[in-house]
Amino acid sequence: MIHSMTGFGKGSIVTRKITIEAEVKSGNSRYLEMFIKLPQFLSHKEYELRELVKDKIKRGKINIFIQIKRDTTLNGSSAFDEEKLKSYLKVLKQIKKTANLSEGIKLEHLLNNKEFIASSDYDLSEAEFNKLKKSLNTALNNLQIMKKNEGRELAKDLIKRIRFIENNVNEIGNESKNSINDYYGKLKERITELLDDSKISEERLNLELALIADKADITEESVRLKSHLKFFIECIKKEAEPGRKLNFLCQEMNREANTISSKSISISITHKVVLIKEEIEKIREQIQNIE
Repeated sequence: MIHSMTGFGKGSIVTRKITIEAEVKSGNSRYLEMFIKLPQFLSHKEYELRELVKDKIKRGKINIFIQIKRDTTLNGSSAFDEEKLKSYLKVLKQIKKTANLSEGIKLEHLLNNKEFIASSDYDLSEAEFNKLKKSLNTALNNLQIMKKNEGRELAKDLIKRIRFIENNVNEIGNESKNSINDYYGKLKERITELLDDSKISEERLNLELALIADKADITEESVRLKSHLKFFIECIKKEAEPGRKLNFLCQEMNREANTISSKSISISITHKVVLIKEEIEKIREQIQNIE
């Protein structure tokens, strides 16, 4: 069953000492594009986390946000870096003096600089990093559930549109035979108006009918188009990652529809082909959301 490329997943782990939150957002992309926002002290772990994501997602634009909050009061340490705060205060006083400002230093001025509020000069232990990976895995699993649910709805819509095209192709096949006979009748009537009955060659008219029938025969194109429709539904139901294959089938279906339209001598058939091409275009837009 197909999966949508768009979705959201979240995973979190909370303990007495640490809170880890992972969010994953997925959007449309032809290939796998991954953007990870990590705390600075975890930059050396980015490759390992990327490989974890690649094991679960093969296509799409993936944005990953990981936040880590440590309860620094448990081990008696300050929730801010006192040395950094003192340095920042010294810089503010120098700025005031240089700029000849009389305004006092307020709390809001200090809060603009968050470097000293929560020190990030620490690394995760192996156990804590395993918790981070578990949190990310939970987010990815929740993302996959959402993508699967959206994919199920996409599949219903696509199959409905394919059935609509299939019905129109069947109607075109039935109308095609009648259209040739109708055209032949009008051609004979027109020739009769222009020439005497005695000058009409039945053999020549039959030859013209054969040429018209051969030129307007759309049996081969209809068979190929039906084959593409059948394969399209099979891909939806059975392929693990059918996105690119479905896009190629849309191109082939559009090609056959164009050929049917160019060969047809019936206005009604031409109108039905227009409806078919409209549905193919809607399908093409929808499958851009498929992984």
